[in-house]
Amino acid sequence: MLIRLVALLLSFALTGAGTAQAQSYPSRPIKVVVPFAAGGPQDGIIRMLSQKAAAGLGQSFVIENKAGAGGLIAADQVAKAPADGHVLLMASGGQVSVAAAVRSNLSYDPQKDLVAIVQLVDTPMVLVVPDAMPVANLADFIALAKSKPGALTFASTGTGTISHLTGDAFKYAADIDILHVPYKGAAQGLPDLLAGQVNAMFTSAAAAHGYLSAKRLRALALASDVRLPSLPDVPTFAQAGLKGLAIPVWVGLMAPRGVPPEVVDRLNSEFVKVLKDPAIKQQLQTMGAIVIGSTPAQFAATVHEDIARWKQVVARNHLKLD
Repeated sequence: MLIRLVALLLSFALTGAGTAQAQSYPSRPIKVVVPFAAGGPQDGIIRMLSQKAAAGLGQSFVIENKAGAGGLIAADQVAKAPADGHVLLMASGGQVSVAAAVRSNLSYDPQKDLVAIVQLVDTPMVLVVPDAMPVANLADFIALAKSKPGALTFASTGTGTISHLTGDAFKYAADIDILHVPYKGAAQGLPDLLAGQVNAMFTSAAAAHGYLSAKRLRALALASDVRLPSLPDVPTFAQAGLKGLAIPVWVGLMAPRGVPPEVVDRLNSEFVKVLKDPAIKQQLQTMGAIVIGSTPAQFAATVHEDIARWKQVVARNHLKLD
C-alpha cells in the first residue's frame, strides 16, 4: 500500500512539473537552426511562420542559418542541444529521411535524437527543362531520352540529396538512361540549366518559380499527389502518365530528444494556428508550398515512411555516401 501511495504521489508531482513547465514555456527567445543559407525558399517560410507564432508564444524567434554538409551540421547541433524547447531545427527530408538512407555514420539518429513537432508544408519537386528544349510535355521528354540512351543529363542540388534521389526514382519509373550531374545547390545548377549545359533538373517549385514565370524554364511534371495553385497548368507525374512519383518534400520543426510532450504540444498548437490563417495559406501557396499543419504523431509517421522510401531508392541504385 505504501509503495502504491508513493508511486501515486510521484506521478502527481511529475504531472504537475510538466504542466508548470508548459505554462512557463517559453521563458526566453526560441532559436530555430535553419540548414540552408539565408534568403532561400525554406528560410523565407520559417521566418514568416515563426514571426507569426511569436505573438501566441509570447517570445521572439531567432533564426540561425547553419548551411553546410547538406544540412547535417545544423541537425547535429540541434540533436545535441538542451532538450527544453528553446532550440529547434527547421528540418527537411535532406537532414532526416535522406540522410538516414544514404549515410551509415551519422553523428545523430534522425528518428531517436530528434522529436517531431509539426510538419509545416510540403515543397514538392518539379521537373524543369529550358524553354528552348524541343519537348512539350513529360511524354516527349521520356521519348527523347529513350531515343538517345545516356545522352540527356539532369542536374541536382548535390549527390545524395532529395533532388538527386528524385531524379533516380524518375529514371527507374520511366525506364530511361539519363546522366546525373550534381551541383552544390539550386543556385549553382539553375544557371547551367538555363544556358543549356544540362537538359533537365529536379528542384523545388519555389526555387524555379521566377524562371517559370519569365518563361525561361518549362515545368513538365510535379512529384506530388496534387497540383500546386501557383502552377495550375503543371500536371503531377501520375496525371502525366507516370505513377509512383508522388514524393513528399516536407519542411517541419523538430526538437532534441527529451523535450517535454507539453512543450511539443504547445509549439504544435501555435504553428498549426498560424498555418490556418487564410492570408498565410495564400502566401505559402504563392511560394509553391502545400500547407500541411500535422500533429506530432502524423509528422513522425511521415518521417518513418520517408526513410523507408529513400532506403529502397538507395539500395536500388547502390548509393552510399560513406
